[in-house]
Amino acid sequence: MKHIYLLLAILLTLPACAQSRFGDVDFEQIKKLQMAQVAITSLYVDSVDQKKLAEDAINGMLSKLDPHSSYTNAKDTKKLNEPLSGNFEGIGVSFNMVKDTLVVLQVISKGPCERAGVLAGDRIIAVNGVTIAGVKMDRDSIMTKLRGPKGTVANLDIVRRGTNSVLHFKVVRDKIPVNTVDAAYMITPTAGYIHLDSFGATSGKEVHDKIAELRKQGMKDLILDLGMNGGGYLNAAQEVASEFLPNGSMIVYTDGRVMPRQELRSEGNGLMQTEGRVVILVDEFTASAAEIVSGAVQDHDRGTIIGRRTFGKGLVQRPIDLPDGSMIRLTVSHYYTPSGRCIQKPYTKGEKREYDQDLEKRYTRGELTCIDSIHLDSAKVYKTLVKGRTVYGGGGIMPDIFVPLDTTTYTPYYRALRRYNLINEWTLRYVDDHRKELKRKYRKFEDFDKNFKVPASLTDSIMAEGKRKKVEPKDDKERESALKDLQFTLKTTIAYDLWDRNEYFRLVNKRSDIVKRALQFLSEGK
Repeated sequence: MKHIYLLLAILLTLPACAQSRFGDVDFEQIKKLQMAQVAITSLYVDSVDQKKLAEDAINGMLSKLDPHSSYTNAKDTKKLNEPLSGNFEGIGVSFNMVKDTLVVLQVISKGPCERAGVLAGDRIIAVNGVTIAGVKMDRDSIMTKLRGPKGTVANLDIVRRGTNSVLHFKVVRDKIPVNTVDAAYMITPTAGYIHLDSFGATSGKEVHDKIAELRKQGMKDLILDLGMNGGGYLNAAQEVASEFLPNGSMIVYTDGRVMPRQELRSEGNGLMQTEGRVVILVDEFTASAAEIVSGAVQDHDRGTIIGRRTFGKGLVQRPIDLPDGSMIRLTVSHYYTPSGRCIQKPYTKGEKREYDQDLEKRYTRGELTCIDSIHLDSAKVYKTLVKGRTVYGGGGIMPDIFVPLDTTTYTPYYRALRRYNLINEWTLRYVDDHRKELKRKYRKFEDFDKNFKVPASLTDSIMAEGKRKKVEPKDDKERESALKDLQFTLKTTIAYDLWDRNEYFRLVNKRSDIVKRALQFLSEGK
């Protein structure tokens, strides 16, 4: 017992002068926390995992703060940072699972697998001698087998259609680029469309390059789609916003209890700083960095925001790296738009569940479907900086043109088929069986878009499988309605498997109410 008391005594002897250096820090409470962990570790009746104990304590403290302060262990920290870092290290394929077998959907251009000769449609059955097919290995475990440091070797055993023997490929892992621009194409002869999935390390350059490409194709106006964009790096938001705002224009400022006010302004050689109309599409899932760009463009009267009120994530997290590779993301300040609007929606400290239910409450109140159900805070009225238009604070960015959510688009029967993952599963099977035939028949996406019809055998198979799972339409009317939606979804999914997300969005946007409204707005010449 002597060593226990000795350790506790040491913890209690922290110099008093330390308090003056750390301002508001209450060192008595820190000692209490340390003593509790020492006591539990040393005296508790059963053995304890000290690492888990410390992590639980950190999570417990953070749970009493705002909804966005968080802790991640070393493994999860690496996983979370990868999509934003601009690249990861691996073999360079996108894949999906068909009957417990990895099927390559696409081989990344100029990536390791392409160089080695791996093709779309190949089945990877083993990696470095470890079988991954038919053993019910989860997706994360498979990803771990495929990824690895640049320069390391992945020996792949592959089964290829039309080949009787197992093929062996030596693939040298390399850096694989992660692009955040999902789609960029001319949606009309004079209007370009860009869909930005998130704000990563390369987003600014990606958007800049795509604008340049589209302008060469005749683009005068741009639709920037930030729907479902959950944000990312602040610097990326600055770079993207700088494409549309004159140099020196304020984009956002931050302010907190301890952190002094900091302003972020546009800079660089943006291609649409003064020329061309800009339309930004948003929805209830548009958050953080995406809200910063939307708010800046709106406040400077540089563009028109179309869609539904954004999420309202306006808290700034500072990453605090811990020695074992884990990380605390601690909220230190708020984001404010140039006009002074706080982007963050209201919340109660420690009530994360209530916060997470906000979107559901918006739906219940009718805010997503009817503009008259939106109650704007009359105490938080602001003016745009050029035209003096009225805009409202209170959380999120309210669009200039509201587009209601269409809750009647899909029938319960169709949603049930999706819930059971029948659409994706049977699409993969179909493409896998007909890949060569489809590629030969539709060499260009335009031919596929114009001429491809989803075969009745495919929709019949999905509906038959649904019936076996007791998923059936209530009547013929619902069946016919679901069939049309099913055919459309299958066509978009097949297009994605054969080409990429660019072609997927070219199809999906034909039915998007928000995209349609944006096109109408541009056609009106406003």
